[in-house]
Amino acid sequence: MANLVQKQAMRILITGATGLVGQELCRQLLNEGIAINYLTTSPEKVEDKQNYKGFVWDAETGQIDTACLEGVTSIVHLAGASIAERWTDSYKKVILESRTKTAELLFKTLQTTPNQVEQFVSASAIGAYPSSKSKIYTENFEEYNPGFLGTIVEAWEKAADRFKELNLKVAKVRVGVVLAKNGGALEKLLQPIKAYVGAPLGDGKQWQSWIHLEDLAGIFKTVIVNKEEGVYNAVAPNPVTNKTLTKEAAQLLNKPLILPNVPPFALKLLLGEMAAVVLESQKVSSEKTETIYDFKYKHLHDALANLLD
Repeated sequence: MANLVQKQAMRILITGATGLVGQELCRQLLNEGIAINYLTTSPEKVEDKQNYKGFVWDAETGQIDTACLEGVTSIVHLAGASIAERWTDSYKKVILESRTKTAELLFKTLQTTPNQVEQFVSASAIGAYPSSKSKIYTENFEEYNPGFLGTIVEAWEKAADRFKELNLKVAKVRVGVVLAKNGGALEKLLQPIKAYVGAPLGDGKQWQSWIHLEDLAGIFKTVIVNKEEGVYNAVAPNPVTNKTLTKEAAQLLNKPLILPNVPPFALKLLLGEMAAVVLESQKVSSEKTETIYDFKYKHLHDALANLLD
């Protein structure tokens, strides 16, 4: 009973609330009676309900409605431009600044506005870890991936760590390959399979540390409610290779895989530097996360069966 009352007294500020992960997190929090304030760059997306209130901000101009902090005890920072677009020099800047400039605006706002915030939770990514087909990565691994993805995650996490200067608990949730009904990595995987041109990418042996959207939002919710801090890998307990992921999806869709693997050079021609997203290999451990969260979807077959139902 006390736990229920405690949750109902909670109000969380979320950036990126209208995105794929944000929408599912909002759904789960509201189901628990936890109130949400959210920040949006679009005035037309502002709603004003008792438990769900929108506020406008703009990191480019440094504008933010400071009323967004009223009653808030935790901030969840999910905002960030998609990495699934061609990495031109100008778009690389957008990817970086959409994460760091927004965090900086939140930091300055907390510095200058009276508030009750105790915790800052930032999304991050398993792209933090270097590509390897043999290593198993835990949160204790300290080196960042030397490629562009690692550079982004390092800057992203550094921006989050600054909130410790304000005596906040800081949690960083490193998100794996998100499997969801609409959007995310699964949608892109299924398109060629449905068109009978599906095939494993590269040698197909690269590890894909995946997670069902419901579990991902569940991890964020647990981190918020328990006021956790530190790094948590948001990946299911059983990673698979790209070949296994492709074959499993094709079987559930009842579609044959008749083409040979897509060679790396073809992916690099098609995607440019962004090919790293599908060719790099990260086998990531969920062991630490399992100490705070009980996964609903531990095996790929169950996750895909649920999403492709």
